[in-house]
Amino acid sequence: MPFVNVDGKKTYYAGDNSHSGTPVIFCHGSGGGHHHWIYQIKNLKKRVNPLAVDLPGHGRSEGEALNTVSAYRDWLHSFRQATGIDWFIPAGHSLGGAIALDYALHYPDHTLGLILVGTGSRLRVVPAFLDALREGTVPLDLADLLYSREASVELLNKGREEVKACAASVYYADLSACNSFDVSGELFRINVPALIICGADDRLTPVKYSQFLADNIPRSRIVIIEGAGHMVLLEKPDPVNESIYSFVAELAGSKQQQ
Repeated sequence: MPFVNVDGKKTYYAGDNSHSGTPVIFCHGSGGGHHHWIYQIKNLKKRVNPLAVDLPGHGRSEGEALNTVSAYRDWLHSFRQATGIDWFIPAGHSLGGAIALDYALHYPDHTLGLILVGTGSRLRVVPAFLDALREGTVPLDLADLLYSREASVELLNKGREEVKACAASVYYADLSACNSFDVSGELFRINVPALIICGADDRLTPVKYSQFLADNIPRSRIVIIEGAGHMVLLEKPDPVNESIYSFVAELAGSKQQQ
């Protein structure tokens, strides 16, 4: 169970940083944890060097959840330094995708490419959700919105239990970070290849969000996965993993030729 000290706090990540493959650092979404990337860590580890972090105040990591994407972005930079990684591919889901986007914009010298899953350049949150969270209540219907209408009962029940287990204060910080995030006018500045993945039935960050990213990030490609919602990485891990591997392999080849 690897831990590393980041800004004086004990930080957990899944993966084996001694692996020689292309480093990919996966960031989870609001109220989540490294376990949301379990299929990527398990199935990509023989092909790339996947690391999945627990953001501050989440999972096994110490500290408190942060309330701006920029703060999470700088934390990710500190994590990179603490692990001794030079260049890598930031990969993120939802809030994690916003962190990855912001990282590419502010730390281009360390960014080889981008993997964006179920996210957008602007992530406004329904005011009623934020109001409830501010008052200490987690809206339980959030779990049902995370998955597609085709999701199994088992997956839905697990999602509901995860939502119940997460403190309202963590969700409030994370979703406040999402709500204030907007880099829509800066996407043209991203000069690395980007892989954009979205579930066709995503009700929180609909396909149009991913299409906007694809239309405005110069060197991007988009993959829409049928039968999946916002948690496409858990609902349809095989096509997600194949898309990621193909993308990373292509980037690794171009890096070696430089």
